[in-house]
Amino acid sequence: MTSQPSLPLRRIVRTWWPLAASWLLMTSELPLISAVIARLGQQEVNLAAWGVVFSISTLIQAPSTMLLAASTALSKDWDSYRQVRRFMLAVVALLTALHALIAFTPLYYLVVRDLLGAPAPIVEPARLGLMIMTPWSAGTAYRRFQQGVLIRFDQAQAVIWGSLLRLSGDSLTLALGYLWGRIPGVVVAASAIIIGVVSEALYTGWRTRPIQRYQLKRAAPVTPRLTLGAFLRFYIPLAVTVLLTMLVQPLVSAALSRMPRPLESLAVWPVVWGLLIMWQSPGIAYHEAVIALLDETHAVQGLRRFTTLLVTAMTLLLFIVIATPLAGLWLGQVAALTPSLAALAQHGLWLGLLLPGLRVLQSWYQGAITYSRHTRGVTESVAAFLLACGGILGAGIAWGQAPGLYVGLIAVTAGLLLQTLWLWRRSQQVMQAVQVRDASRGPLPTGSPAN
Repeated sequence: MTSQPSLPLRRIVRTWWPLAASWLLMTSELPLISAVIARLGQQEVNLAAWGVVFSISTLIQAPSTMLLAASTALSKDWDSYRQVRRFMLAVVALLTALHALIAFTPLYYLVVRDLLGAPAPIVEPARLGLMIMTPWSAGTAYRRFQQGVLIRFDQAQAVIWGSLLRLSGDSLTLALGYLWGRIPGVVVAASAIIIGVVSEALYTGWRTRPIQRYQLKRAAPVTPRLTLGAFLRFYIPLAVTVLLTMLVQPLVSAALSRMPRPLESLAVWPVVWGLLIMWQSPGIAYHEAVIALLDETHAVQGLRRFTTLLVTAMTLLLFIVIATPLAGLWLGQVAALTPSLAALAQHGLWLGLLLPGLRVLQSWYQGAITYSRHTRGVTESVAAFLLACGGILGAGIAWGQAPGLYVGLIAVTAGLLLQTLWLWRRSQQVMQAVQVRDASRGPLPTGSPAN
């Protein structure tokens, strides 16, 4: 089996790089937003309020996140596309209603003040930002669904243009807010996100119209036919997985509020996490590439080699940034943090050094599991993540001696490490099944033991 040719690296790069570029553009909006907020009035209050707004909004839209993976894996013919689209519309309606319920009713105070324990100065600014963010779930769900179609039909390059349009909308809104100078930073940030996401969603829907007309409607029907029951068995474990993963943001926010230097930690967290997410974005994008490429013959060997190269490159590059004046330049000049906040952030970055490499490995293992359509192992891995992360956060609160930022980053890193190990264990049988398929040039054996 080892003598068989592997999938060429250039084929992997061709599929992966547009997704990585799109993710990099998309995640760059977080540091960009933090940098603008830091240059407007009441820096600490508005940065902390934005951290709460983004955490809650991210958690609410979490069930829609895996529409990208689901659409990539399942939108192979017109009937399957319509089935996934119907589910997407139902998710949009439910999540938008939930967001509005929290943002516009007294339930907000129960969530932010009582459950998250947010400091009093940020409660009202955060509520206004959360109201503006109401359309976010609809925009993200729709664009992810349509992006999956683009990836499935080898038009991933179009995803980049959508991300560029989104970043342009973000940047224009942020620039206007900065120049005006009288609008609270959290309001400017929420407005920028919404304008960018809606612009990208409309563009992505427009780009998929030719695929719907000329490829999906003419594609041979998939057998067995995708039913709602089959889709839910595939999707629910993934949605639960993402929902549990997204709990980490409000969980960390709540923990930071209860540890030493709460306002500083809450203010610095979106800056540090935004930078680390940028570095994780190439690894996050690898997930959909793995799903699409495992259909290719002898993909496992090539993907494994590319994974090793990507883990090494991302870890080394982040090390160089943290160990040189580049980190201080970013935090002090670009993010515009005060010297004390910049020092807190720079020390915290070292605790996130392993995150980009771990994210690449997770996408490799989780992509293989998702490809098999037996996705329970992914949910199990997130339970392991939350167990480790929550345990360390609880210990940090009980100890009460370390700034919350440091404890939060240690907790997230330890959780991702345990999650990666679990995904590796659960993906091995899928890898073997794909290699057996390649050796026999037959289909992936049904009932693959990934479940």
